Amino acid sequence: MVNLETTFAGLRLKNPLIAGSSGLTNSIKSIKELENAGIGAIVLKSLFEEQIENHSERLSRIADYPEAADYINTYIEMNHMDKYLDLIRSAGEECDVPIIASINCYKLNRWVEFAKTIQDAGADAIELNVFVLNAGEFEDTYLENFYVNTVKELKKIIRIPVVIKMSKNISNLPGLAGRLKALGAGGVVLFNRFYQLDIDIKNQEITSGPVFSNLSDFSETLRWTAIVSGRVPGFDIACSYGIHSWEDAIKGILAGAGAIQLCSLLYEQGPGAIENILTCMEEWMLQSNYERINDFKGKLNFANIKSPALYERVQFMKYFSNYK
Repeated sequence: MVNLETTFAGLRLKNPLIAGSSGLTNSIKSIKELENAGIGAIVLKSLFEEQIENHSERLSRIADYPEAADYINTYIEMNHMDKYLDLIRSAGEECDVPIIASINCYKLNRWVEFAKTIQDAGADAIELNVFVLNAGEFEDTYLENFYVNTVKELKKIIRIPVVIKMSKNISNLPGLAGRLKALGAGGVVLFNRFYQLDIDIKNQEITSGPVFSNLSDFSETLRWTAIVSGRVPGFDIACSYGIHSWEDAIKGILAGAGAIQLCSLLYEQGPGAIENILTCMEEWMLQSNYERINDFKGKLNFANIKSPALYERVQFMKYFSNYK
């Protein structure tokens, strides 16, 4: 009998599939659809600091007095936060799967206290979604230090798990993961998919690039899942970039992931894809004589294969030597 139960960041999941933060997780109706389809946990749509600030700034421009601007800023911020807390409470009351709040921020002081409020509202964990593009104005370790300092401060005031959704733009990802583990982080998600841009050559302006991930994106997720899993044992990892099939879910777990975040796949195929992935995973486990997720979790990670250099190879030499 196959058992898909697993744990991630201290949360007990009925299966490894997690609905990633997106427009599909911003209402009770869509959240319930995902739960009914069999999802193991849900990350709520992120509360964006920039969204609050930009909204406040636009409305402040119409204010005649500084006092009015301050009032508008405070009102807008509290209104966004109150709505988000209501979503957490409602999801917690109506769903049986773990509900993970998500904060997308770039300033430490604004969110530490709010994290306590999120905990009090009933969130089972917090996923911190941090990314600052270093275009030359910050020192090289700015982003890494922000992750470390944020986790350090959050762990002083909250008891629920803190999960970090990581950027690929980290110079020493296993080293940072080890520091976050030592500070008490519950786990990491590899990786965040950031806004993609393009250039419209007809109108000669910046436009949005592809919204969804594609199949080729998963290779780097797989590589770093295996390396971090092998280098930082006992630290929970979720794959979350380029997953488009049940085979990808199996690969991620073999590489060392304890959970699989789905997003683009759910947009493209709908909640029905969840049942298909779970069914195929169960069948594969039966055929491979595995009863539990832990039976094959990390079997092919950096520490468990004979030639770890396979994960470190970055040249194209081997690829092209086999290419006809």
